[in-house]
Amino acid sequence: MNKTTYFAKAEDVQRQCYLINAENKILGRIATKAATILRGKHKRIYTPHLDTGDMVVIVNAGKIRVTGKKWTNKEYLRYTGYPGSLRRIPLEQLFRKNPAAVVRLAITRMIPKGPLGNRMKRKLRIYTGDKHPHQAQKSIPLEV
Repeated sequence: MNKTTYFAKAEDVQRQCYLINAENKILGRIATKAATILRGKHKRIYTPHLDTGDMVVIVNAGKIRVTGKKWTNKEYLRYTGYPGSLRRIPLEQLFRKNPAAVVRLAITRMIPKGPLGNRMKRKLRIYTGDKHPHQAQKSIPLEV
């Protein structure tokens, strides 16, 4: 009886395209579903050190919802590199400025850092409206 672990190879991976409609959906639930698909954890051939994930297209990112008091209490932090230069931007302000950035930050922070994570992040497309230029990929609609 052979008890070896199966590891997928790059040529074994078959990619698909998934479409998520974010209208009236909760941000965290969208992000976890998208991160799972980008990593490839929904497939049987998932291998941790290989990019086995699929492409994700998210439309209507400007119509997402958040629960609780996150609109006013949640802040995004960034540090410019100079002393005393910690920048805080509330979720509500960032969402008004760029709704796609809110969704992108939620998803990319669930993906590993480094070269492998960078390859996974390239397969993520986010659009604030309901139009997208990826009809040729025959996207599979995904319910969150």
